[in-house]
Amino acid sequence: MRRLLHRLLVGAVMVLSVPLAHADPVNIVAAENVYGDICRQIGGQHVTVVEILSNPDQDPHAFEAGASIARTIATARLVVYNGADYDAWMPKLLAASRSRSREVIEVARLIHRKSGDNPHLWYQPAAVSALARAVVDALTRIDPANGADYAAQHAEFEASMQRLRDRIAELRERHVGAVVTATEPVFEYMADALGLTMRNRRFQLAVMNGTEPSPREIATFENDLRTRAVRALIFNVQTSGSLAERMRKLAVESGVAVVNVTETEPTGTTYQQWMAMQLDALDRALATR
Repeated sequence: MRRLLHRLLVGAVMVLSVPLAHADPVNIVAAENVYGDICRQIGGQHVTVVEILSNPDQDPHAFEAGASIARTIATARLVVYNGADYDAWMPKLLAASRSRSREVIEVARLIHRKSGDNPHLWYQPAAVSALARAVVDALTRIDPANGADYAAQHAEFEASMQRLRDRIAELRERHVGAVVTATEPVFEYMADALGLTMRNRRFQLAVMNGTEPSPREIATFENDLRTRAVRALIFNVQTSGSLAERMRKLAVESGVAVVNVTETEPTGTTYQQWMAMQLDALDRALATR
């Protein structure tokens, strides 16, 4: 009997000494890879992230979600999407697979943007910081055991965001009032933060919405380039059509600097690196004249 009790006690001690298995990571689905990157920076090793729009060579406006994406969303604990009609397919997929245990973050709603507003919200650092805070809160509710890690990683993220905001402030002081134009309003929020004077906004809206700018708007745009009334052309390489490409070629011929931007975060970069690269390119372009 004593030997039996001894064996049972030893067995119990061995069981207790075995490390507890780690909880499964939190499944996150991000409609845009920029938001997936931010979720990954906040969640670290405690999350797995599936990004739907992740190809920088793809036109996000032409994307159509399939059945496999619907299945992925159905099992997600956290879903992040842009809103403001940029990813209008996402609310439909969420409605088709309702779940009480799933958290959903719509970035547009965080900063009170709506249908008809410029949907390229990631070019507004305040929107990104608002998303980061919302992700921390959501992950802590889903996985409270790792709340301290989420808070620490959020603090690191915000420190890097402050460096980005400092860079924006530096460039604003240097280039405020500089006159620029763009083929689409992709960079608009950042241009406003930099204090740039943006020309041809109606032309940009027409191109973004897939409609033809008026002959007068086209003529004004071309004249701005030919006379070098603008110091840079901000060119969306991801969704450029024939008209936008025509303006890019005219800018090159006229000696106007062209600054390439994208809607999708390039592979192998973080949000902060992506923004810094584009800001550096703009800084160089505006410094050439």
